Amino acid sequence: MKKILITGKNSYIGSNCKKWLECYQDMYEVEEIDTKNEEWKKKDYSNYDTILHVAGIAHVSSDPKLEDLYYKVNRDLAIEIAKKAKKDGVKQFIFMSSMIIYGKDEPIGREKIITSETVPNSEDFYGKSKLDADMAIQELEDEKFKVVMVRTPMVYGPGCKGNFPKLKKLAKMPIFPNIENNRSMIYIDNLCEFFKQVIDNQDRGIFYPQNRDYISTKQIIKIMAETMNKKIHFTKIFNPIIKVLSKKMPIINKVFGSKVYSKEISGDFSYIVVENDESIRRSV
Repeated sequence: MKKILITGKNSYIGSNCKKWLECYQDMYEVEEIDTKNEEWKKKDYSNYDTILHVAGIAHVSSDPKLEDLYYKVNRDLAIEIAKKAKKDGVKQFIFMSSMIIYGKDEPIGREKIITSETVPNSEDFYGKSKLDADMAIQELEDEKFKVVMVRTPMVYGPGCKGNFPKLKKLAKMPIFPNIENNRSMIYIDNLCEFFKQVIDNQDRGIFYPQNRDYISTKQIIKIMAETMNKKIHFTKIFNPIIKVLSKKMPIINKVFGSKVYSKEISGDFSYIVVENDESIRRSV
């Protein structure tokens, strides 16, 4: 029986992971703890085998007023909790890092392929705050304290927030740009199974979990439209304009740009329990 503590109560990823692990009642005892107050500081971590740290601000903002908050939550809080976990004798610490640490999306027509040799280079305070925590927590590792960095691409699933639900609105449009691109993403059930395997194996190191296959925005929209019984026509008529605008408007590259992890760095995909098409349908 492994005892797991999830720091980040009621978070999307944390709550789903808790439900996933609790399906194996004879294998795991799982608790969540709130990090929005001082409760986590008073907790004794010594009884836990693994801490899964998922607390954080998960979405990009360019509002300079929020910069200090991003560093306080995504960097400082994560490092403090990791240090406490090590001090209390926890064996394994899993940190939810992010693909965002590798910087912005490439313009339409160019593909960004991230390998284990790619050097992180974030350009906004969301990415920098995650990267700072990622690097600092790695330095805490020793023989008795195993550290796991999970640099996820976009995480999606039923009830998720962020950019993915916005695509559902676009899927209701009668026409949509016919642009080919590739994205690395991971469905929530696949991520939860990945966490389970990392805990079971008592792994350490840097990991890049993703769905087995890349997916295009066009494919996502097509499946969403079909699931909602909406007719949608894909056209290339707007492509030249969109490509020009993408050089000045980063939001366009987040929708139509290509950014992937090399498949060689994502393991054997034994954690994939739901394939791309079905995962999109379930999410809708």
